[in-house]
Amino acid sequence: MLMTRKHFDVMVSLVSKDNFINHERKSDIFIQDDVDYATVLHDLSAFGYVEDNHLTSTGLEFLSRYRVKRAVFIAAGFGTRLLPITLNTPKPLVRVHGVRIIDRLIDACLAADIEEIFIVRGYHAEQFDELLYKYPMIRFLENPVYNEANNISSALVARNLLSNAYVFEADLLLSNPAIIKKYQYTSNFLAIKKNRSDDWCFKVKNGVIVEEQIGGAGADIWQMVGISYWNEADGKKLSQDIAEVYASPGGKERYWEQVPLVYQKDRYSVEVRECQEEDILEIDTYNELKAVDKSYDV
Repeated sequence: MLMTRKHFDVMVSLVSKDNFINHERKSDIFIQDDVDYATVLHDLSAFGYVEDNHLTSTGLEFLSRYRVKRAVFIAAGFGTRLLPITLNTPKPLVRVHGVRIIDRLIDACLAADIEEIFIVRGYHAEQFDELLYKYPMIRFLENPVYNEANNISSALVARNLLSNAYVFEADLLLSNPAIIKKYQYTSNFLAIKKNRSDDWCFKVKNGVIVEEQIGGAGADIWQMVGISYWNEADGKKLSQDIAEVYASPGGKERYWEQVPLVYQKDRYSVEVRECQEEDILEIDTYNELKAVDKSYDV
């Protein structure tokens, strides 16, 4: 069976709702509004994926093709704008209300049964070792040129791990761990719908990112959030394309996501996945940190 978005959404809803679906509660399930439940469930039942409104073992096996296999954290940078706190501490290890920023992201991955976790480190790399006491499954990747190149150098280190994988900026303060899903239908970038943005944002057409830019306004503008997912095919392409862009003139100065969204965008179709402003926050400056956690306002 060719898995359509409707089939995928209903199958995931069966898993996320304790393997049970109730037609009266369909508004509680994260699926598209135009889904015809009866038709979709009939299709899934005909293929042996659903029985008595339950996902079968065959259905679970089929859905496993869309399961996220790993998470890659880009955590090598200096965090200049958060000085002085980052002078001795990498930004992902800065504590907000007593909890390291990266911990919330890792915990969300583990809650989604994503246990293959890689962290690309560089600045004060040895400090990340303290994570192993709480998260012994973590594996580290070393970026020896973090202070000579942009974050594309971290993506280069991890380029062979990007299939069926989340890629995280490791300095995002997560408030809603539910946005980290166990299953993903296709490659996508998290973003927040905006009428206007002065930050990095996407122009979107029919749900697909068509342009990355700084600032914009209009009905098609979405503010970028530094969490993305890459399916198996796109992950394999990224492995090649990241290396090629990095080796090109000026390539070391690129942001890693510019590879699929700018320099090789004809080879990718990356969807936007909506989240809300209250779900996640990027703390860019020390003043923003003080506003979030008053213990720093001394």
